[in-house]
Amino acid sequence: MEQIVSGKSQVSALSAISEAFALIIDGKSLAYALEDDMKNIFLELAIGCASVICCRSSPKQKALVTRLVKLGTGKTTLAIGDGANDVGMLQEADIGIGISGVEGMQAVMSSDVAIAQFRYLERLLLVHGHWCYRRISSMICYFFYKNIAFGFTIFLYEAYTSFSAQPAYNDWYLTLFNVFFSSLPVIAMGVFDQDVSARFCLKFPLLYQEGVQNVLFSWRRIVSWMFNGFYSAIIIFFFCSRALEQQAFNDEGKIASKDILGGTMYTCIVWVVNLQMALSISYFTLIQHIVIWGTIAFWYVFQLAYGALPASFSTDAYRVFVEALAPAPSYWFITLFVVIATLTPYFLYSAIQMRFFPMYHEMIQWIRHEGLSDDPLYCEMVRQRSIRPTTVGFTARRAASRRQ
Repeated sequence: MEQIVSGKSQVSALSAISEAFALIIDGKSLAYALEDDMKNIFLELAIGCASVICCRSSPKQKALVTRLVKLGTGKTTLAIGDGANDVGMLQEADIGIGISGVEGMQAVMSSDVAIAQFRYLERLLLVHGHWCYRRISSMICYFFYKNIAFGFTIFLYEAYTSFSAQPAYNDWYLTLFNVFFSSLPVIAMGVFDQDVSARFCLKFPLLYQEGVQNVLFSWRRIVSWMFNGFYSAIIIFFFCSRALEQQAFNDEGKIASKDILGGTMYTCIVWVVNLQMALSISYFTLIQHIVIWGTIAFWYVFQLAYGALPASFSTDAYRVFVEALAPAPSYWFITLFVVIATLTPYFLYSAIQMRFFPMYHEMIQWIRHEGLSDDPLYCEMVRQRSIRPTTVGFTARRAASRRQ
């Protein structure tokens, strides 16, 4: 207890001058430090240090230290081990990484991720960890966006018709929206998208801090995507409904019914949500081009095929596209105008943020775009403008070398 209190006072006294400390404790001392009346003070001391080394510790002590950090800080913990004595630690941590080596496969079988050598941990975290965090956060935000944009048009239609319970779209349109007309592009983004190449992820390891600080999946970002969905739904519904009011009758005296309005609105939604995905992607591949443009083309093929079925099956979509939508120039002009009006605000926001208020990964994208990746002064300036200073890992090593 005396040594822990003394260490805390030393860390507190010299923390103002940004000194980095390391804590080393052996297994016998760790047995006392993990007791109920002392473990919280030990955790406070450990958090104040840049590195903590627990040597000669038992498998149970490894698991207890991992649990103490996980529950005491509320942070996501990662454990890495290569033997059977690391199994408890790997299972206690939020993420367990097992190394397959001379000590057997017990650690690998109990882990979430397996690697062959310890040096692969750098690429696993800095490259694949950053990509995975960005892909998952973008996928979830986009799911909020596209379902709000689609569902809110249905709500607006119900309010517009005094809640008559008459659906805005055909039943199969409602069923297949998340199956065929908006699912493949987001899956492709979750698999192939890369905001920064692997070389730049390793060259600028502070990119990993975006995931640690949850920059790309904050409530502000989620709410902004939801607001974008509400805006898209409002533009699509009100412009389509107002634009078709002046086309009440065709040459045969038939009115522009809800089937035509629903088909026009659905076409606008398919275009908007897929082109929104195209604007959000940082790294295009051939597969992403195929799924985005193929999804839009499949919507028109589906209208032809579904509308050609007998009226008993296609119901209110029977030959609507062939006889009412496709021959009308207003259908194509409305779709074009709605797509431009809906996506322009997001495009302007992204361009202004990228140019004047770039995030850290966008700074790296500018380095690649301007061809300044080999300029050491410019790269150092970008590193200095990172999210926040830290005394762990890369920054700690650079600070130590400068002091020397």
